[in-house]
Amino acid sequence: MTQYLDFEKPLADLEGKAEELRAMAEDDASVATEASALDEKAKARLEALYANLTPWQKCLVARHPERPHCHEYIRELFTEYTPLAGDRNFADDHAVMGGLARLDGRPVVVIGHEKGHDTKSRLEHNFGMARPEGYRKAIRLMDLADRFGLPVVSLIDTPGAYPGKGAEERGQSEAIARSTQRCLQLGVPLVSVVIGEGGSGGAVAFATSNRIAMLEHSIYSVISPEGCASILWKDAEKMREAAEALRLTAQDLKKLGVIDRIITEPVGGAQRHPKRAILKVGDALVDMLDEMQGMIPDELRAARREKFVGMGSKGLAA
Repeated sequence: MTQYLDFEKPLADLEGKAEELRAMAEDDASVATEASALDEKAKARLEALYANLTPWQKCLVARHPERPHCHEYIRELFTEYTPLAGDRNFADDHAVMGGLARLDGRPVVVIGHEKGHDTKSRLEHNFGMARPEGYRKAIRLMDLADRFGLPVVSLIDTPGAYPGKGAEERGQSEAIARSTQRCLQLGVPLVSVVIGEGGSGGAVAFATSNRIAMLEHSIYSVISPEGCASILWKDAEKMREAAEALRLTAQDLKKLGVIDRIITEPVGGAQRHPKRAILKVGDALVDMLDEMQGMIPDELRAARREKFVGMGSKGLAA
């Protein structure tokens, strides 16, 4: 059963009525025709809605519970996936998953945030909010990739790093900084895709990459709109204004030069046609890795550093 967002309620009414008519139709051709007409009207309404989403509405779409998550991308796009667990120091953080795999036949290391899909799995994966051991696991996987010359693929979907007391005691900020530093030091290609939310340093720690892509309705920002509103206006209800000000959409970030490409989603978002969205991400990953074919380690490091030193200058110049 489709879960509708608040701004999709008019669409929900149309699709609901069409379903009711189809259930009543049986052999009545006139009722079936009316249902088809409602389907066409709903399709047009869906296209119109998703062609003009506000930044806040994009936040809601990026967080949609039916959007495909990291484990689904790994299952559909990667073969011979061998998960690797633990940071060899404290524990295994289930908010971060990763391991060895093949992408289009090419051996890679894949790392990603996993949010979970129901109450039990969301609690297990801590809603995609990594603790220090998650970032240290990612560092371990990047070390492995560098040692064996394997490209790294990261899939970003987190509201941010976990801000709990235990995480802070175990060195959360240091772990994020070390992970970001390791990204910059890699002598192999590193490509990232924001598949849902890209929140704060928790996202940057995996996405300090040679190539960064975003799904069309994903978001990527230094802070959540609610957090920004709480700080600037002392009122979390001003999240719509904050979402506008943060320029967190894929379209804004492409103009600013923060990301390299936007991956179009099926009409209605990745949650409506997960398989199609996942395959588009797979094509983009292969293309981005192909762009760096033949580059030596020093070239990859230099290009990555240059990219981040100059980030934002494109938008400022405009």
